[in-house]
Amino acid sequence: MKVVIFGAGLIGSQLAARLGEQGHQVDALGREDGIDTTTGKGVADAVKGADVVVDLTNSPSWADDDVLAFFRDSTAHLVAAEERAGVGHHVILSIVGADRLTESGYMRAKLAQEAGVAAGGVPFTIVRSTQFFEFIAGIADAGTEDGTVRATPATLQPIASRDVVTHLAEVVTGAPVNGTLEIAGPEALGIDELIRREFRATGDTRTVVPDPQAGYFGAVLDDAALVATPGAGAWIAPTTLDEWLRDRD
Repeated sequence: MKVVIFGAGLIGSQLAARLGEQGHQVDALGREDGIDTTTGKGVADAVKGADVVVDLTNSPSWADDDVLAFFRDSTAHLVAAEERAGVGHHVILSIVGADRLTESGYMRAKLAQEAGVAAGGVPFTIVRSTQFFEFIAGIADAGTEDGTVRATPATLQPIASRDVVTHLAEVVTGAPVNGTLEIAGPEALGIDELIRREFRATGDTRTVVPDPQAGYFGAVLDDAALVATPGAGAWIAPTTLDEWLRDRD
């Protein structure tokens, strides 16, 4: 199977390695390869002969208008090129709870990406994932002022990126579902608690203060927004935060 991955970051690089180990032909591409999904530059040539295309791109700017334009334009160019090339499966990685946090410009942009994929002419699978353990430190940094982190106690159900890759590899090599799947970590924990555990593991001395009004991608959370949707049949990953912190160290 030939798989073309657009975006070779945290997930894309691991996914390319995993699929390569399984014997698949994999091209993991980015701007350094002369690809610009927002204009379509290089896309048509890149998808020639592909059985599956995986879109793991992300906008360089998260300003509301910029990120919306990025996902709309990139999706349109990718799907159109794939349809002409006869690609049989288009896979994207989206976000659990995007449809519950529409006050966030980033989440609205991800919904626009999903809509563009669903409206296109290529069979597809949308994989919605919860946040990755690897981004906890960044969430803490975004909430830090004068040595204090203000973080919401609202729950998140984070997942190890390696578990995301395990399930994504199964999706990529399987049949398109022409719908949405959810994946999530095994524990729902307050974001303030996630940061405390991260700090205990790293020896970070910043103080963590619970603040229900602390934002997340421009939205105020409740305990249901960023956890697996009840009744949706989410795939629950095996790795706990404490296991991931221990293995990372």
